[in-house]
Amino acid sequence: MFRIVVAPSGFKECLDAEQVADAIQAGVRRVIPGSVVDTVPLIDGGEGSARLLARATGGTLVPVTVTGPVGDPVAAHFALLDDDTAFVEMAAAAGLSLVPPSRRDPGRTTSRGVGELIRAALDTGAQRIVVGCGDSGVCDGGAGALQALGARITDESGREIGPGGAELLRADRIDASGLGPRLSEVDMTVAVNPRNALCGPDGVARRYGPQKGASAQDVELLSSAMSNWARLLDPDLAELPGAGASGGLAAGLAGVLGARLESRFDVFLTSTDLEQRLRTADLVITAEGAIDASTALGKIPTEVARRAKRHGKPVIALCGTIGPGADTSYEHGIDAITGILTGPVALPDAITRAPALITDATARTLRMLLLGTTLPAA
Repeated sequence: MFRIVVAPSGFKECLDAEQVADAIQAGVRRVIPGSVVDTVPLIDGGEGSARLLARATGGTLVPVTVTGPVGDPVAAHFALLDDDTAFVEMAAAAGLSLVPPSRRDPGRTTSRGVGELIRAALDTGAQRIVVGCGDSGVCDGGAGALQALGARITDESGREIGPGGAELLRADRIDASGLGPRLSEVDMTVAVNPRNALCGPDGVARRYGPQKGASAQDVELLSSAMSNWARLLDPDLAELPGAGASGGLAAGLAGVLGARLESRFDVFLTSTDLEQRLRTADLVITAEGAIDASTALGKIPTEVARRAKRHGKPVIALCGTIGPGADTSYEHGIDAITGILTGPVALPDAITRAPALITDATARTLRMLLLGTTLPAA
Protein backbone atom coordinates (compact mmCIF):
# COMPACT_ATOMS: atom_id res chain seq x y z
CA MET A 1 0.00 0.00 0.00
CA PHE A 2 1.35 3.40 -1.02
CA ARG A 3 2.24 5.54 2.00
CA ILE A 4 2.66 9.31 1.74
CA VAL A 5 3.92 11.57 4.52
CA VAL A 6 2.54 15.11 4.25
CA ALA A 7 4.73 17.43 6.33
CA PRO A 8 4.13 21.08 5.40
CA SER A 9 4.72 24.46 6.94
CA GLY A 10 1.99 27.06 6.94
CA PHE A 11 1.52 29.68 4.23
CA LYS A 12 2.16 33.04 5.91
CA GLU A 13 -0.85 35.33 6.30
CA CYS A 14 -2.95 32.67 4.55
CA LEU A 15 -3.20 29.11 5.97
CA ASP A 16 -1.71 27.40 8.98
CA ALA A 17 0.21 24.13 8.62
CA GLU A 18 -2.80 21.99 9.54
CA GLN A 19 -4.94 23.62 6.84
CA VAL A 20 -2.18 23.14 4.26
CA ALA A 21 -1.84 19.47 5.25
CA ASP A 22 -5.59 18.95 4.87
CA ALA A 23 -5.57 20.51 1.39
CA ILE A 24 -2.65 18.34 0.27
CA GLN A 25 -4.34 15.24 1.66
CA ALA A 26 -7.46 16.05 -0.35
CA GLY A 27 -5.35 16.17 -3.52
CA VAL A 28 -3.74 12.82 -2.72
CA ARG A 29 -7.14 11.20 -2.13
CA ARG A 30 -8.36 12.50 -5.48
CA VAL A 31 -5.63 10.67 -7.38
CA ILE A 32 -4.61 7.74 -5.14
CA PRO A 33 -7.70 7.08 -3.00
CA GLY A 34 -6.34 3.86 -1.50
CA SER A 35 -3.10 5.36 -0.22
CA VAL A 36 -2.16 5.80 3.44
CA VAL A 37 -1.68 9.53 4.12
CA ASP A 38 0.23 10.43 7.25
CA THR A 39 -0.22 14.17 7.89
CA VAL A 40 2.36 15.90 10.08
CA PRO A 41 1.66 19.67 10.15
CA LEU A 42 4.90 21.33 11.22
CA ILE A 43 5.61 24.58 12.99
CA ASP A 44 8.79 26.61 13.29
CA GLY A 45 7.70 28.89 16.10
CA GLY A 46 6.33 31.56 13.78
CA GLU A 47 2.82 32.67 12.89
CA GLY A 48 0.11 30.17 13.90
CA SER A 49 2.40 28.04 16.06
CA ALA A 50 0.59 28.67 19.36
CA ARG A 51 -2.77 27.60 17.94
CA LEU A 52 -1.35 24.41 16.45
CA LEU A 53 0.57 23.53 19.61
CA ALA A 54 -2.50 24.08 21.76
CA ARG A 55 -4.58 21.82 19.51
CA ALA A 56 -1.89 19.15 19.26
CA THR A 57 -1.28 18.94 23.01
CA GLY A 58 -4.80 19.52 24.29
CA GLY A 59 -3.61 22.81 25.69
CA THR A 60 -5.37 26.14 26.02
CA LEU A 61 -5.00 29.29 23.97
CA VAL A 62 -5.03 32.31 26.29
CA PRO A 63 -6.09 35.66 24.72
CA VAL A 64 -4.19 38.78 25.78
CA THR A 65 -4.38 42.36 24.50
CA VAL A 66 -0.86 43.74 24.13
CA THR A 67 1.06 46.59 22.54
CA GLY A 68 1.44 45.83 18.84
CA PRO A 69 4.55 46.46 16.77
CA VAL A 70 3.44 49.94 15.72
CA GLY A 71 2.28 50.87 19.22
CA ASP A 72 -1.45 50.19 18.84
CA PRO A 73 -3.23 47.57 20.97
CA VAL A 74 -3.57 44.16 19.28
CA ALA A 75 -5.42 40.98 20.20
CA ALA A 76 -2.66 38.42 20.84
CA HIS A 77 -2.43 35.09 22.65
CA PHE A 78 -0.12 32.49 24.13
CA ALA A 79 -0.63 28.77 24.71
CA LEU A 80 -0.67 26.90 28.00
CA LEU A 81 0.51 23.42 27.04
CA ASP A 82 0.30 21.77 30.45
CA ASP A 83 0.29 22.69 34.12
CA ASP A 84 3.62 24.48 34.02
CA THR A 85 4.62 25.17 30.38
CA ALA A 86 3.61 28.20 28.32
CA PHE A 87 4.42 28.79 24.67
CA VAL A 88 4.78 32.43 23.62
CA GLU A 89 4.55 33.01 19.87
CA MET A 90 6.33 36.30 19.26
CA ALA A 91 4.56 36.76 15.92
CA ALA A 92 1.22 36.97 17.76
CA ALA A 93 2.41 40.24 19.35
CA ALA A 94 5.04 41.59 16.95
CA GLY A 95 4.60 39.74 13.67
CA LEU A 96 5.02 41.31 10.27
CA SER A 97 1.34 40.67 9.50
CA LEU A 98 0.48 43.09 12.33
CA VAL A 99 2.38 45.93 10.64
CA PRO A 100 0.34 47.72 7.95
CA PRO A 101 2.33 47.91 4.69
CA SER A 102 2.38 51.71 4.88
CA ARG A 103 3.98 51.60 8.36
CA ARG A 104 6.65 48.95 7.84
CA ASP A 105 9.77 50.46 9.34
CA PRO A 106 11.90 48.16 11.56
CA GLY A 107 13.69 51.22 12.86
CA ARG A 108 10.46 52.14 14.68
CA THR A 109 8.51 48.92 15.32
CA THR A 110 8.72 47.37 18.77
CA SER A 111 8.72 43.96 20.44
CA ARG A 112 7.09 45.39 23.57
CA GLY A 113 4.03 43.17 23.17
CA VAL A 114 6.22 40.06 23.38
CA GLY A 115 7.35 41.11 26.84
CA GLU A 116 3.72 41.68 27.80
CA LEU A 117 2.88 38.15 26.63
CA ILE A 118 5.75 36.73 28.69
CA ARG A 119 4.51 38.66 31.72
CA ALA A 120 0.98 37.30 31.20
CA ALA A 121 2.36 33.77 30.95
CA LEU A 122 4.28 34.28 34.19
CA ASP A 123 1.06 35.43 35.87
CA THR A 124 -0.47 32.00 35.19
CA GLY A 125 2.24 30.40 37.31
CA ALA A 126 4.08 28.80 34.40
CA GLN A 127 7.43 27.34 35.42
CA ARG A 128 8.72 26.94 31.86
CA ILE A 129 8.32 29.37 28.97
CA VAL A 130 9.19 28.60 25.37
CA VAL A 131 9.39 31.63 23.09
CA GLY A 132 8.91 30.86 19.41
CA CYS A 133 10.74 33.13 16.98
CA GLY A 134 9.70 33.70 13.39
CA ASP A 135 7.71 35.96 11.05
CA SER A 136 8.62 39.07 13.03
CA GLY A 137 7.99 42.64 11.95
CA VAL A 138 10.61 44.14 14.25
CA CYS A 139 14.36 44.62 14.53
CA ASP A 140 14.79 46.07 18.02
CA GLY A 141 16.96 43.36 19.58
CA GLY A 142 14.21 42.51 22.03
CA ALA A 143 14.63 45.88 23.74
CA GLY A 144 10.90 46.55 23.72
CA ALA A 145 10.17 43.17 25.29
CA LEU A 146 12.74 43.79 28.01
CA GLN A 147 11.31 47.23 28.76
CA ALA A 148 7.84 45.72 29.13
CA LEU A 149 9.29 43.29 31.67
CA GLY A 150 10.81 46.08 33.77
CA ALA A 151 14.29 46.66 32.37
CA ARG A 152 15.47 50.23 31.77
CA ILE A 153 17.57 50.90 28.67
CA THR A 154 19.08 54.37 28.79
CA ASP A 155 21.33 56.64 26.75
CA GLU A 156 24.46 58.43 27.97
CA SER A 157 22.38 61.09 29.75
CA GLY A 158 20.30 58.48 31.60
CA ARG A 159 17.15 58.98 29.55
CA GLU A 160 15.26 55.85 28.50
CA ILE A 161 15.39 55.09 24.81
CA GLY A 162 12.23 54.96 22.71
CA PRO A 163 10.75 52.12 20.68
CA GLY A 164 12.38 50.65 17.59
CA GLY A 165 15.72 49.35 16.40
CA ALA A 166 17.06 52.77 15.46
CA GLU A 167 16.93 53.79 19.13
CA LEU A 168 19.53 51.12 19.96
CA LEU A 169 22.15 53.42 18.48
CA ARG A 170 21.62 55.65 21.54
CA ALA A 171 21.58 52.81 24.06
CA ASP A 172 24.38 53.06 26.59
CA ARG A 173 23.26 51.09 29.66
CA ILE A 174 20.87 48.26 30.59
CA ASP A 175 19.47 48.39 34.13
CA ALA A 176 17.88 45.01 34.91
CA SER A 177 17.09 45.79 38.54
CA GLY A 178 13.41 46.36 37.75
CA LEU A 179 12.85 42.85 36.38
CA GLY A 180 10.47 40.82 38.52
CA PRO A 181 11.86 37.96 40.63
CA ARG A 182 9.78 35.38 38.73
CA LEU A 183 11.95 35.89 35.67
CA SER A 184 14.97 34.52 37.51
CA GLU A 185 12.99 31.47 38.63
CA VAL A 186 11.39 30.45 35.35
CA ASP A 187 13.09 28.19 32.80
CA MET A 188 13.08 30.05 29.47
CA THR A 189 13.94 28.59 26.08
CA VAL A 190 13.96 30.55 22.83
CA ALA A 191 13.34 28.42 19.73
CA VAL A 192 15.44 29.95 16.94
CA ASN A 193 16.70 29.45 13.44
CA PRO A 194 20.38 28.85 14.25
CA ARG A 195 21.39 30.39 10.93
CA ASN A 196 20.28 33.84 12.07
CA ALA A 197 23.18 35.93 13.38
CA LEU A 198 22.74 39.24 15.17
CA CYS A 199 25.60 41.16 13.54
CA GLY A 200 28.02 41.02 10.64
CA PRO A 201 27.65 40.99 6.86
CA ASP A 202 24.87 38.41 7.10
CA GLY A 203 23.34 39.77 10.30
CA VAL A 204 19.64 40.10 10.93
CA ALA A 205 19.39 43.73 9.76
CA ARG A 206 20.98 42.97 6.40
CA ARG A 207 19.20 39.68 5.78
CA TYR A 208 15.69 40.55 6.90
CA GLY A 209 15.57 44.35 7.18
CA PRO A 210 14.45 44.94 3.58
CA GLN A 211 11.48 42.56 3.80
CA LYS A 212 10.36 44.39 6.94
CA GLY A 213 10.38 47.71 5.11
CA ALA A 214 13.94 48.97 5.63
CA SER A 215 15.61 51.01 2.88
CA ALA A 216 19.29 50.51 2.04
CA GLN A 217 20.13 53.43 4.33
CA ASP A 218 17.94 51.98 7.09
CA VAL A 219 19.73 48.65 6.82
CA GLU A 220 23.10 50.27 7.49
CA LEU A 221 21.71 52.18 10.46
CA LEU A 222 20.09 49.05 11.92
CA SER A 223 23.25 47.05 11.38
CA SER A 224 25.19 49.60 13.43
CA ALA A 225 22.44 49.56 16.05
CA MET A 226 22.71 45.78 16.39
CA SER A 227 26.47 46.07 16.86
CA ASN A 228 25.99 48.59 19.65
CA TRP A 229 23.31 46.39 21.23
CA ALA A 230 25.63 43.37 21.17
CA ARG A 231 28.29 45.46 22.90
CA LEU A 232 25.87 46.19 25.76
CA LEU A 233 24.44 42.69 26.04
CA ASP A 234 27.50 40.50 25.54
CA PRO A 235 29.95 40.77 22.61
CA ASP A 236 29.81 36.98 22.23
CA LEU A 237 26.18 37.30 21.13
CA ALA A 238 27.19 39.19 17.98
CA GLU A 239 27.88 35.99 16.06
CA LEU A 240 26.19 33.40 18.27
CA PRO A 241 24.05 31.12 16.08
CA GLY A 242 20.40 32.06 16.45
CA ALA A 243 20.95 35.30 18.38
CA GLY A 244 19.57 37.33 15.48
CA ALA A 245 16.23 35.47 15.45
CA SER A 246 13.14 37.70 15.28
CA GLY A 247 15.05 40.93 14.81
CA GLY A 248 17.46 40.11 17.63
CA LEU A 249 14.76 39.27 20.18
CA ALA A 250 16.68 36.08 20.93
CA ALA A 251 19.82 38.06 21.79
CA GLY A 252 17.93 40.36 24.15
CA LEU A 253 16.27 37.49 26.03
CA ALA A 254 19.53 35.54 26.24
CA GLY A 255 21.71 38.49 27.21
CA VAL A 256 19.47 39.95 29.92
CA LEU A 257 17.21 37.10 31.07
CA GLY A 258 19.65 34.23 30.57
CA ALA A 259 17.30 32.39 28.19
CA ARG A 260 18.69 29.36 26.36
CA LEU A 261 18.75 29.45 22.56
CA GLU A 262 17.84 26.14 20.94
CA SER A 263 17.27 25.12 17.33
CA ARG A 264 13.58 25.40 16.59
CA PHE A 265 13.57 21.99 14.94
CA ASP A 266 15.10 20.39 18.02
CA VAL A 267 12.32 22.02 20.04
CA PHE A 268 9.34 21.33 17.77
CA LEU A 269 10.08 18.19 15.74
CA THR A 270 11.04 15.86 18.56
CA SER A 271 7.41 15.41 19.61
CA THR A 272 6.13 14.58 16.08
CA ASP A 273 7.98 11.27 15.64
CA LEU A 274 8.85 12.58 12.18
CA GLU A 275 11.85 10.28 11.75
CA GLN A 276 9.75 7.12 12.19
CA ARG A 277 7.08 8.42 9.84
CA LEU A 278 9.67 9.24 7.17
CA ARG A 279 11.28 5.83 7.56
CA THR A 280 8.07 4.05 6.47
CA ALA A 281 7.07 6.50 3.69
CA ASP A 282 7.12 5.89 -0.06
CA LEU A 283 6.85 9.61 -0.83
CA VAL A 284 7.17 12.81 1.18
CA ILE A 285 5.27 16.00 0.34
CA THR A 286 6.19 19.24 2.09
CA ALA A 287 5.11 22.82 1.44
CA GLU A 288 5.69 26.48 2.21
CA GLY A 289 4.23 29.77 1.05
CA ALA A 290 7.33 30.70 -0.95
CA ILE A 291 10.35 28.68 -1.98
CA ASP A 292 13.39 30.76 -2.81
CA ALA A 293 17.00 31.21 -1.74
CA SER A 294 15.96 31.57 1.93
CA THR A 295 14.33 28.13 1.95
CA ALA A 296 17.72 26.47 2.26
CA LEU A 297 18.54 28.65 5.27
CA GLY A 298 16.75 26.66 7.94
CA LYS A 299 13.16 26.56 6.61
CA ILE A 300 10.80 23.62 7.13
CA PRO A 301 10.82 22.16 3.55
CA THR A 302 14.58 21.69 3.46
CA GLU A 303 14.67 20.41 7.04
CA VAL A 304 12.04 17.80 6.12
CA ALA A 305 13.96 16.95 2.95
CA ARG A 306 17.25 16.62 4.81
CA ARG A 307 15.69 14.17 7.25
CA ALA A 308 13.87 12.27 4.49
CA LYS A 309 17.12 11.75 2.62
CA ARG A 310 18.55 9.92 5.63
CA HIS A 311 16.04 7.21 4.71
CA GLY A 312 16.36 7.56 0.92
CA LYS A 313 12.86 9.00 0.41
CA PRO A 314 11.81 11.20 -2.54
CA VAL A 315 10.54 14.67 -1.63
CA ILE A 316 8.15 17.00 -3.46
CA ALA A 317 7.70 20.59 -2.28
CA LEU A 318 4.58 22.65 -3.04
CA CYS A 319 4.60 26.42 -2.74
CA GLY A 320 2.59 29.53 -3.43
CA THR A 321 5.44 31.22 -5.30
CA ILE A 322 8.78 30.09 -6.67
CA GLY A 323 11.34 32.84 -6.16
CA PRO A 324 14.99 33.54 -7.06
CA GLY A 325 17.34 30.92 -5.68
CA ALA A 326 14.69 28.20 -5.38
CA ASP A 327 17.02 25.81 -7.20
CA THR A 328 19.33 25.78 -4.17
CA SER A 329 16.68 23.65 -2.45
CA TYR A 330 17.63 20.76 -4.73
CA GLU A 331 21.00 20.66 -3.03
CA HIS A 332 19.27 20.04 0.31
CA GLY A 333 17.16 17.03 -0.57
CA ILE A 334 14.10 18.41 -2.36
CA ASP A 335 13.63 16.48 -5.61
CA ALA A 336 10.88 18.53 -7.27
CA ILE A 337 9.13 21.87 -6.70
CA THR A 338 5.58 22.63 -7.80
CA GLY A 339 3.95 26.07 -7.69
CA ILE A 340 0.25 26.01 -6.93
CA LEU A 341 -0.65 28.85 -9.33
CA THR A 342 -1.42 28.11 -12.97
CA GLY A 343 -1.56 31.73 -14.08
CA PRO A 344 -1.51 35.35 -12.86
CA VAL A 345 -3.75 35.74 -9.81
CA ALA A 346 -4.32 38.78 -7.61
CA LEU A 347 -2.97 38.17 -4.11
CA PRO A 348 -6.33 38.50 -2.30
CA ASP A 349 -7.87 36.02 -4.76
CA ALA A 350 -4.94 33.60 -4.33
CA ILE A 351 -5.33 33.73 -0.54
CA THR A 352 -9.08 33.07 -0.77
CA ARG A 353 -8.60 30.15 -3.15
CA ALA A 354 -5.48 28.75 -1.50
CA PRO A 355 -6.96 25.45 -0.22
CA ALA A 356 -8.39 24.58 -3.64
CA LEU A 357 -5.18 25.66 -5.39
CA ILE A 358 -3.09 23.44 -3.12
CA THR A 359 -5.41 20.47 -3.62
CA ASP A 360 -5.39 20.90 -7.42
CA ALA A 361 -1.59 21.29 -7.51
CA THR A 362 -1.15 18.13 -5.44
CA ALA A 363 -3.39 16.19 -7.78
CA ARG A 364 -1.62 17.47 -10.92
CA THR A 365 1.78 16.63 -9.46
CA LEU A 366 0.79 13.10 -8.49
CA ARG A 367 -0.76 12.44 -11.90
CA MET A 368 2.52 13.46 -13.51
CA LEU A 369 4.43 11.30 -11.07
CA LEU A 370 2.24 8.26 -11.80
CA LEU A 371 2.59 8.82 -15.54
CA GLY A 372 6.35 8.74 -15.10
CA THR A 373 6.17 5.30 -13.50
CA THR A 374 4.59 3.93 -16.68
CA LEU A 375 7.39 5.07 -18.97
CA PRO A 376 10.21 2.68 -19.88
CA ALA A 377 13.55 3.53 -18.32
CA ALA A 378 15.91 5.38 -20.64
